[in-house]
Amino acid sequence: MNRLLLNSLLASLLLTLAACASTAQQAPQASAPSDTTRKPTAAGPAAMPAEDVTKYRPVFPTPKVASVPAVTPLKSMATPTNNVNVQVEQRLRDQAYTNQNVKYAQGYRILVYLGLERDKVMAIRRTIIGRYPDETDYITFKSPVYRLYIGDYLTRLDAARGLARLRGLAPKLELESTQVVLNKNP
Repeated sequence: MNRLLLNSLLASLLLTLAACASTAQQAPQASAPSDTTRKPTAAGPAAMPAEDVTKYRPVFPTPKVASVPAVTPLKSMATPTNNVNVQVEQRLRDQAYTNQNVKYAQGYRILVYLGLERDKVMAIRRTIIGRYPDETDYITFKSPVYRLYIGDYLTRLDAARGLARLRGLAPKLELESTQVVLNKNP
């Protein structure tokens, strides 16, 4: 009984949808785009003249243009002068002096070895320094763990390049964010 009632309800809904679809407007053709701009008509608010708002707009005087010769020879062009005032120059010098004294910055090092064997950490260190003598190595020991770090990289991109160079020289390599030494040469 329920099935018969459900079928008759669905049939009536289908007929209602068909009736609505037949009375709906036809969709516009794809080849001719419809014009969506509003056209002013003779009657209604669109036919009213636009309000004059020029009295509210700011008016700026036109700049005076000095006459410039058509061709300016290179000899007559003015050379730039140092127009920075004294306070700005002093602040720039102070900042440069402060920057010279900065020894550390936030950067990256490569963790090459983390383990318990001192002989193994020293062997890995010798192989890396033998191949890349310009790299700086750091061995830390917190009982009973040895850690071997390589490099002082300021950017993650530089650290990733260093990591790619060291692949195959150590079993496991990781990047660690830490403070790095800026000026290696005293």
